[in-house]
Amino acid sequence: MFTDAQREQLRAGAAAWNLHLDDLAIERFAQFADILEEANLRLNLTRVPPAEIVTLHYLDSLALAAVSPPKPGSCLLDVGTGAGFPGLPLALVYPEIQVTLMDGTRKRLDFLNGAIATLGLTNVTTLHGRAEEVARLPAHRERYDLVTARAVAKMPQLVQWLLPLVRPGGLAIAYKSLETDLELAEADGLLKRLGGKCEQVAEVALPGTEIVRRLIVLRRTERAKR
Repeated sequence: MFTDAQREQLRAGAAAWNLHLDDLAIERFAQFADILEEANLRLNLTRVPPAEIVTLHYLDSLALAAVSPPKPGSCLLDVGTGAGFPGLPLALVYPEIQVTLMDGTRKRLDFLNGAIATLGLTNVTTLHGRAEEVARLPAHRERYDLVTARAVAKMPQLVQWLLPLVRPGGLAIAYKSLETDLELAEADGLLKRLGGKCEQVAEVALPGTEIVRRLIVLRRTERAKR
């Protein structure tokens, strides 16, 4: 069960990034942790133990707030969301944005649909599909202000999957480890061809820990070159 100590860790960690969580948001995080713990016994959704969910799932997901907080009214697509990270924590913290959780595995989305209903979230939907296929659909190509991916693929693949989904002027943000310099170099040609540029490589320390997350921020500057 989500403990009082975890509630305080989450509240303090979020505050370090100027995110002030009210009691409802904290309780929704706590409820989702309990839902995930129970479902994980059946579905194998995550390898992160319940005691570490605040650090390795919640604060890690919210690291985006230290780099590029979503603007009110924006649309965010979380590619390869898995158990809902980073998209669902971002939806909880930013109720004024619309979040779509996309995954290619139906059982994960069934779990997320149930969690969304239980939590009473009205700014979150799910989408079944693979990024390379969804990006060819007019309803999704170049639609999103922000596209995220955490622990999905290496940068050359991510560039090809994420950028086509981003509207011109929007961002794709990849959650990566510190060892990504070679990946970035290998993705440079693809990035330019798809009308993007690497705007920032940010190293974000998770509050209260020695863990550092690297966020690679890609800006869609124009449409892809034919």
